[in-house]
Amino acid sequence: MTQPRRTLPRRTLRSILPFAAIAVLATALPFAASLRAQLGDMQARVAELKESTAKNKQALAQYTWTERVTISLNGQERKQERFQVRMGPDGKPVKTPIDAPAQDQSARGGRLRQRVIEKKKEEYREYADQMKDLAQQYIPPETDLIQEAYSKGNVSITPGAGGASRIEFVIHNYIRSGDSVTIIYDKDQKQLVSISIHSWIDDPSDIMNLSVRFDKLPDGTSHASGATIEGVRKHLTVVTQNDNYRKL
Repeated sequence: MTQPRRTLPRRTLRSILPFAAIAVLATALPFAASLRAQLGDMQARVAELKESTAKNKQALAQYTWTERVTISLNGQERKQERFQVRMGPDGKPVKTPIDAPAQDQSARGGRLRQRVIEKKKEEYREYADQMKDLAQQYIPPETDLIQEAYSKGNVSITPGAGGASRIEFVIHNYIRSGDSVTIIYDKDQKQLVSISIHSWIDDPSDIMNLSVRFDKLPDGTSHASGATIEGVRKHLTVVTQNDNYRKL
């Protein structure tokens, strides 16, 4: 047999509700204050990262350096190139080849075989260029894109990642939908430590992974000392090393 449902008298409810409201407010107010403090700290950290990135980009524009590029397919080295690099007026690297083009050793056999080989080489050249062009959209980080991602709630921050003075920024949907950029920043040294990027080339299944290491020049300017770009679909890897920095 179903028991009749009990209800509190209205007078009792009226006496309880004010105390319940006070209890809810007492719990919510400290949480709201904590949330505001966290958001304020996040905004300050993002502003610090943007300022440091912008200043470093200006400092790097005073330098020229040597870039060595090694291209590997299925783990086997296929090509090496060297470039003299400087920053252009648009803030993007301008590269001038140092070495003369290597003599093609694959032009052997019949014409049909040569055409097949040349077509395949051109396909991988274009893919490697796509990888490098996409990587340049991410490196160095753009302050406007960081701010846009932050305003959309796409930035998370973890203090103490990898060291007491280091901060980890994770940015989603930075350039392409579904991509992610992980930045390790040293707040005491005010410089980038590393950047890891997960993105895609032609479509979301055509994955590109990029990792960048940063070092410091004698005057304190931070620079990308090396990078590894991986095109997963075609098993193509591009490794870049930068050195011989000198002022213009």
